[in-house]
Amino acid sequence: MSKATRNRLINAIVFFAENTDCCGKIKLFKLLYLLDFEHFKQTGKSVTGFEYQAWKFGPVPVDLMEEWEDLGPDLAQAVRIVPRRVLDFDRMQVEVLPGVEFDSDDFSQRQLSIMQALADRYKTTYSPRMIDVTHEQNGAWDKVWQDGRGSHEVIPYALSITDDALDREGFLKVASQQAMYQSALEAARINAGAG
Repeated sequence: MSKATRNRLINAIVFFAENTDCCGKIKLFKLLYLLDFEHFKQTGKSVTGFEYQAWKFGPVPVDLMEEWEDLGPDLAQAVRIVPRRVLDFDRMQVEVLPGVEFDSDDFSQRQLSIMQALADRYKTTYSPRMIDVTHEQNGAWDKVWQDGRGSHEVIPYALSITDDALDREGFLKVASQQAMYQSALEAARINAGAG
């Protein structure tokens, strides 16, 4: 993940934690998924660079899921995960650390607009209702999940673009070029580390 992409991820987490109520793991993962897939639908590019898998309770950004219990140093300097008692269980809620402010520098205007629209729409929504949103029939998760047959399979971003979308082929071409670019960067990093 490039530095700019990682900064966007951290700041998206800060943004959603500050601008929505009860932002726990499930709600955050769903907001990031909605952000990435909506942006891809509009541009052919994700915002965070995450790969999402179809799990029982919805799309999961596996890299963030793996980091959740032990946040990387950069993310741990921005947020902490704290238990908040809700009825008979503890929700692990994202809390922005004192002095940390959202930084919009690495975001485009379109990305900021999508984030704000999501925060406005789901501000008071609890995670069970978010599950309903991401489990939409014939949505990207549903097409992969297939009643569990697609468990832990990658949800292709291309599923966010309807077959009859006017710019479908152009967006998919952008996505393919982006993937090749990311692969080339990764190969260069590996080669630089080996030398």
